[in-house]
Amino acid sequence: MTALHDYLRGQASDGLLSWARQRQAMVRFGCTCFQVEEAALTLGILPARYQRNRETIATADQLTLLHSSVAVVGCGGLGGYVVEELARLGVGHLVVIDPDYFEEHNLNRQLFSLPANLGHAKVAAAQKRVAALNPAVTLHPLQEALGIDNGPELLAGVQLAVDCLDSITVRLVLAEVCETIAIPLVHGAIAGWYGQVTTQFPGDQTLQTLYQNRLEGKGVEQKLGNPAFTPAVIASLQVAEACKVLLGHQDTLRHRLLSVDLRQMQFHETAVPGQPSEQ
Repeated sequence: MTALHDYLRGQASDGLLSWARQRQAMVRFGCTCFQVEEAALTLGILPARYQRNRETIATADQLTLLHSSVAVVGCGGLGGYVVEELARLGVGHLVVIDPDYFEEHNLNRQLFSLPANLGHAKVAAAQKRVAALNPAVTLHPLQEALGIDNGPELLAGVQLAVDCLDSITVRLVLAEVCETIAIPLVHGAIAGWYGQVTTQFPGDQTLQTLYQNRLEGKGVEQKLGNPAFTPAVIASLQVAEACKVLLGHQDTLRHRLLSVDLRQMQFHETAVPGQPSEQ
């Protein structure tokens, strides 16, 4: 490890390690991409792929993200963008859960949906994409439906779950599982021009409050559909929330619901009924 550290110090320029030097270190020392990135960040050296992060995310925080583990539940419209952005952000371990295969109606909005992927598992496409995008990130594809019985096992070891589901029933199950294993949950939902985001911590019961009178299987998106832009916007807000939770920031949407109207270009924040208005 000392030799690797000395090599990285010698190869860094302006506190940055280029991808070419990172690959050379992997070959020279027989290390994985994750191990080289971890070593560089430990030394305060930033892999050059993250150089546009460093005025927003400190190098020490980048290391925290590398050591973080996040479950993305649902790999469709929201989930594809969430997976993509978490991988680009440098979150080192992703667990992606979705039982479905790509169909033609996914092509208008789902990031990993391509004509060549029709009939293929969504989680397999996510794994292939992340491996090509950021080799320091490990993605575990779980082609399973999350339920109350298998949920704790599927989410074992993660620090945070991101709700990218299209079923009220299943997202309430996810909320219950997160409560059981005591991890935060970043919720997102979309329908047509509209979406919403909130963050729930153990004990909050936020989703149970939001959906207490809406227990049908599918939400309003079943009627309104979803264009290409809505999942991209809401997923990005979810990833921003996930980043803050992982880095221990206090200014999250906890106890608050952010509603987005892209037709009127309005963002409206409300306190979740029955919840404290402040963290």
